[in-house]
Amino acid sequence: MSTDAGELSDFVELRPLLVGIAYRMLGSAAEAEDVVQDAYLRWSGVDRSNVSSARAYLTTTVTRLCIDRLGSARARRESYPGPWLPEPVPTEESDPSASAELADSLSLAFLVLLEELGPVERAAFLLREVFGYSYREVAPMIGQSEANSRQLVTRARRRIGDRRVRFDADLKQGQELTQRFMVACGTGDVSGLISMLSEDIVVWTDGGGKAQAAPRPVVGAWRSARFLINLTKRNSHALAREVKLNGQPGLVLEEDGTVTTAIVLDIVGGRINGIRVVRNPDKLSAVQPADGMPTDRPTSQS
Repeated sequence: MSTDAGELSDFVELRPLLVGIAYRMLGSAAEAEDVVQDAYLRWSGVDRSNVSSARAYLTTTVTRLCIDRLGSARARRESYPGPWLPEPVPTEESDPSASAELADSLSLAFLVLLEELGPVERAAFLLREVFGYSYREVAPMIGQSEANSRQLVTRARRRIGDRRVRFDADLKQGQELTQRFMVACGTGDVSGLISMLSEDIVVWTDGGGKAQAAPRPVVGAWRSARFLINLTKRNSHALAREVKLNGQPGLVLEEDGTVTTAIVLDIVGGRINGIRVVRNPDKLSAVQPADGMPTDRPTSQS
């Protein structure tokens, strides 16, 4: 095998891992792809005799590129119109037992929590807690000492650990609830919809100033039910279909072959306790049908 072929083989093997790290760091599938492509360009030009581990080199490169991007991204999000949500991605699991792990590490709820962490703190937490790197490995990846890396992860655990939600892992129950949810919204069944919602449910809508969206979160079962039914009425010509998004039950609304809305359901204890509605067209490229879907999607293993 030639050196070029070896470099490409190493990269292709590690690509799902790199996409998974970049997506969780940035909350954007499009930006994650850009970062991984940039990492490949650097990898293709590096002197391999100076690289002891392709995995360590590429993970370090992607992590540091993401840290650099997060600085400007956080500034943009501070002036974002209305609630900001990560970009949803379609996910699949061949092993149903991986569902809980996937939803826990890839859910939009978890990615929103990560926004409270600084870029380096976020990187340390993800590399250690989600991807299982040792502190000895994490330290050079983020440019910190091993002791500082431990402190960063410990601090991140304190800040977000208690608020991480463990979502229901029963795929069949989630599918049935999603189907009932679709029917209730479509038929305007307020009482039926309320029966599926927790009393303190919150609905977030991200339009990014480019699509109609609630300027603030909608709180409470009755208000949320009314809002969701009105949203469905305004999109009465759209085709609704179920899809697994970020390891969770979800659905998309499609008009003329284009997805205009993605909805992710947080299900805890058999009820929906959070709904995230993404309508910003810039964040829907990963959920477009057929050729619009990305080749690499984050999974529980990546």
